[in-house]
Amino acid sequence: MIGTAKATRFGMRVYGNGRSRPAAASPAHGDWFSREEAIMGTAIKVELWAADREEGESAIDAVMAEMHRIDAAMSPHKADSELSRINRDAASKAVPLSDEMYRLVERSIEFSNLSAGAFDITYASVGQLYDYRAGVAPSDDEIAVARQSIGYRQLQLDPRERSLRFGREGMRIDLGGFAKGHVVDTSTAILKSRGIRHAFVSAGGDSRVIGDRRGRPWTIGIRDPRREDGVVAVLPLEDVAISTSGDYERFFEKNGVRCHHLIDPRTGRSPASVHSVTILAEDGLTTEALSKSVFVLGVTQGMQLVESLPGVDAVVIDAAGQLHYSTGLQGARPQTRQ
Repeated sequence: MIGTAKATRFGMRVYGNGRSRPAAASPAHGDWFSREEAIMGTAIKVELWAADREEGESAIDAVMAEMHRIDAAMSPHKADSELSRINRDAASKAVPLSDEMYRLVERSIEFSNLSAGAFDITYASVGQLYDYRAGVAPSDDEIAVARQSIGYRQLQLDPRERSLRFGREGMRIDLGGFAKGHVVDTSTAILKSRGIRHAFVSAGGDSRVIGDRRGRPWTIGIRDPRREDGVVAVLPLEDVAISTSGDYERFFEKNGVRCHHLIDPRTGRSPASVHSVTILAEDGLTTEALSKSVFVLGVTQGMQLVESLPGVDAVVIDAAGQLHYSTGLQGARPQTRQ
């Protein structure tokens, strides 16, 4: 379930008594260490403060190993991944799941219920028909056929056997809207277990920060959806997860219509009313799932969902380029840029 965040919003740490106080000072010795790699089909970045190079590099190695582990288990492009095994066999028999995969599918169903089906990992039945590199979109007839295999309520999870079976032929699942948020959570947990108190971990549009940047907040910019080098807002953050989903990440234009990777599972097509959604919450699993959900729901319904959830905030850029903030940000809006 989604809990109340104790995250920092725009540089101020929020405590249970409603009063703010500065973060505890860290030892003066040490240095910053960082690394970037391409894993899970996206850019991975880790930056952290450690006492010495051996400690810093070892911690980064552990995060990169975790990224590779998640990629090996959850990639739809690796024939031997757990996800590929599920998609290959679950229509004909119950497939035993690892505890991690079982929890993720279980959480995905929670988010599907929460969003009235706007978030649905079975969208992959249609999603697999799009080729963004080649600029190929499925026909209306192909979408109509594939949509018959979409429906999270047909995910038959057996809690006793810890298994999953698909209730429809042709059904597939994809954790592309979930796995990166999950891995920034598991990665920051690894860093915390090693005593790291100041760190930034990102996997594409999904990030999580530990502590502050030694006396000042981490700053993350929200990209202008129509200018690659443009930034529309800057968020100063501490101890929080943040995810941005945008229609500029993977797309092609066809007959004047932008076909992008964010698919409405209810229509099989890309929504056009929103350009990007940024969600802040306590964990990356929540932020990534909600960024996809709000994008599909649109500004009005999406913001209603955000406002109903404690500890969740949002910045939405609609198709007209207008910024919308959740009420939790009204008194402390991020710095905007023209």
